[in-house]
Amino acid sequence: MININSVTLVGRITKDIELRKTSSNTSVCNFTVAVDRRFQSQQNGGQSADFINCIAWRQSADFLSSYASKGTIVSVEGRIQTRSYDGQNGKVYVTEVVADNVQIISNRQGASMSQGSNSYAPSNQTFTPSVESSFGNMDDDFSNTPSLDISSDDLPFY
Repeated sequence: MININSVTLVGRITKDIELRKTSSNTSVCNFTVAVDRRFQSQQNGGQSADFINCIAWRQSADFLSSYASKGTIVSVEGRIQTRSYDGQNGKVYVTEVVADNVQIISNRQGASMSQGSNSYAPSNQTFTPSVESSFGNMDDDFSNTPSLDISSDDLPFY
């Protein structure tokens, strides 16, 4: 049996990123991503977003602190982690997404960006969207791709 712990989120960062350093000088930042729901729950008073706690380490944390701020739309790929610690009122349980890869989709002003979490580019550099993370102009998605000649014999489910 194979167990897979994988999550992908697309949403807005809810507050500015604060970069911290561990005692071994490793970069880390905690951030929250507001992810829209596909439907509105009547039980929760019509809340239409979930607020997911995330943590990024090393290059991902450095990248976020340099290029992301409140309102930035990001794509977060990672894994769900649960942990606990002793708080003032007893044991506290935390569930969060540990980010393996973070990409900026667009900033607050709507300018499209796509830079991987391991990339460092000066702020005056033009960002070119990549195929795997471009959510820009959806009308032109297939206009520059070569056409495929597929017959019904090639389809296994036809």
